[in-house]
Amino acid sequence: MATTRKAAVKAATRKPAARKPATRKAASPKAPARPPARRKAATAGMFEAASGEVLRLAGVGTDAVARATGKAWDQWLAILDRAGAAAMPHKAIAALLAGKFGVPGWWSQMVTVGYEQARGLRKPHEKADGFAASASRTVAAGLDRLYGAWADPKLRALWLGDAPIQVRRATDGKSLRITWTAGPSNVDVYFSPAPGGKSRVQVEHGRLPDARARAAQKDYWAGALERLKAMLEKAA
Repeated sequence: MATTRKAAVKAATRKPAARKPATRKAASPKAPARPPARRKAATAGMFEAASGEVLRLAGVGTDAVARATGKAWDQWLAILDRAGAAAMPHKAIAALLAGKFGVPGWWSQMVTVGYEQARGLRKPHEKADGFAASASRTVAAGLDRLYGAWADPKLRALWLGDAPIQVRRATDGKSLRITWTAGPSNVDVYFSPAPGGKSRVQVEHGRLPDARARAAQKDYWAGALERLKAMLEKAA
C-alpha cells in the first residue's frame, strides 16, 4: 500500500517531457497567376482588331496594304502620327510616303486617304479635291499587253467604248494621267507586274463632286475592267 502511494506521488511530480518546436516548411515562391481564358481571348481579339484584316481603310484591308507597302494599317497610322501628318495637307502626306518611305504612287494616295479617314480628316472616299472611286484587276496577261490596251486608242475603244477621256501624260508601262472631260475630273491609272506572268491595273477616279458620283464611277470602272480582263485573257 505504501509502495503504491509513493509511486503515485513520484509520478505526479515528474516533469513533463519537453516538446520540440514544430518546424515549418519554407514556403515556395508563388507562380504568377495565369489570366483566365476569357481575358486572354479578349486580349487576342483586341490585337486582331488593331492589326488584323478587320482593320480596313480607304476600301483596302490591312493585309493588302502590308503586301504592297511592307507595313500594315496600324503601322502606317503610327508612323504618320509621329511625322505630324494630322496637320499636313493631302499632297504633303502623299509626298512624304513616296519620298521618305518609297511607297509607290497609287499606294501613297491610298495610304494617305486611309490615314485621313482614320483620323477624321476626311469622310469615307473623300480627298482634298473631292471624292474618289477606285477599282483594280489582276489580268492573266503580260504588262506590255495590259498597258497597250489602255494606251492604244483603237484597243481601248474595244472595251471602254467612246468614254469621254483625254490622256494628258503617259509613262510607258507604268501609268497614265487622264482627264475625264464630262465633268471634268481626273483618272489616274497605274500598272504593275504580278506573279506568274500576270499584271495588275489600278484605277483611281478623283475630283468627283459627291458620294453619288463616286458610287456611279466605281460601278462604271468595275464593269470596264471586267471587260478588259475578259478581252485580254480570251486572246491569250
